Amino acid sequence: MNHLKILGIKFIAISVLVLSIFGMTNATTIPNLLLISLIMTVTTYVIGDVLILRTAGNLTATLSDFALLFVGLWLLGNYSIGTDQPIMALSLTAAFFISFVEPFIHRMILEQTEEKTTATTPAWTGQLQTEFSEELDPGEQEPSDDNN
Repeated sequence: MNHLKILGIKFIAISVLVLSIFGMTNATTIPNLLLISLIMTVTTYVIGDVLILRTAGNLTATLSDFALLFVGLWLLGNYSIGTDQPIMALSLTAAFFISFVEPFIHRMILEQTEEKTTATTPAWTGQLQTEFSEELDPGEQEPSDDNN
């Protein structure tokens, strides 16, 4: 359920920016742009959020999402739109603005995974207690057998 919620938020953010930036060209259709948004949402979620975020951290995941978005939007834009519009500039602009949303999505993902780990592992309170046993108590000494 959490994956669907995050994918939905990510899809809405990417769709709004792709529709507004790529929508400036007259050769685009809304279904093509929504398909591009869906492909980029799934690709950046799997590669950037599931694989890279958990191993390398937030900054590396955001930079990798930017690179994936730029290259993906550029290739999919050239394939689906195919006009003389400056697809590279549009892709760079869209990837730039989408990258501002990514740290918030990463924070949500990290908080949800943190809740899972803290719920299963007991919290350490930092209080320690010393144990004493009989053989370490200096007040008592064992009787010795000197019957030799």
